[in-house]
Amino acid sequence: NSLTVAATLEAAKQAVVKMGATQLKKGRAMIIGATGSIGAVCSRLLAQAIHDVVLVSIEPEKLIDLKRTIEEETPGTNVTIALRPGDLAANCDLVVTATSAFGQRILDISTCKPGAVICDVARPPDIGEKEAALRPDVSVIESGEVLIPGEIDIGYDIGLPKGTAYACLAETALLAMEGRFESYTLGRTIDMDRVKEIYRLFKKHDFQIAGLRSFGKLLTEEDFAEKRRIAAELMADPERLGRTR
Repeated sequence: NSLTVAATLEAAKQAVVKMGATQLKKGRAMIIGATGSIGAVCSRLLAQAIHDVVLVSIEPEKLIDLKRTIEEETPGTNVTIALRPGDLAANCDLVVTATSAFGQRILDISTCKPGAVICDVARPPDIGEKEAALRPDVSVIESGEVLIPGEIDIGYDIGLPKGTAYACLAETALLAMEGRFESYTLGRTIDMDRVKEIYRLFKKHDFQIAGLRSFGKLLTEEDFAEKRRIAAELMADPERLGRTR
């Protein structure tokens, strides 16, 4: 799960840049499923990066504990907590969904900010393709799949292009390349230092984030340009945004 977190945040960073963000230390991020193993570490790392996070979870006690942890680790961070996203997504530039909702609706995409990025880590996904089509200005991307360098033969079809692996599988390959034959991150507890370490190894061995994908389709520069165009129109026309929602 360490590389899953690192790859998710790297993919999210690339997506918000493609959507026009110029100052990555400003903005607001929402994490849905914030008290889960992946969600909690994403929340803490995003708080260090942008200092304004919305934590959403159905576990209120854990939410309060996570809020306290973030405020202690990163003083000055604005931390909002909620049991449901509600209308809070309207001011969020990035939404990370990392739930175990299994088909339940966890976010009303119509409430999202124009030009927002949704990084869907959940499996099965939290956001369906038909729902995403309601807001063509919003980028719904899959969590970061990884390109492993060299001629790669995984040995069976995992449903991804040649040379591309899910981050959890790529982490195993990366550790083997380092001669690290150990239980690095299994279970619910993910150490932030290990996430940062695995990202350094990711860079050292020339692993890369695969192209950003949405529902199995590679998003092109033209796709992002069209999303930016529609987002700009919605931002400039509050009445149209209201009708769209």
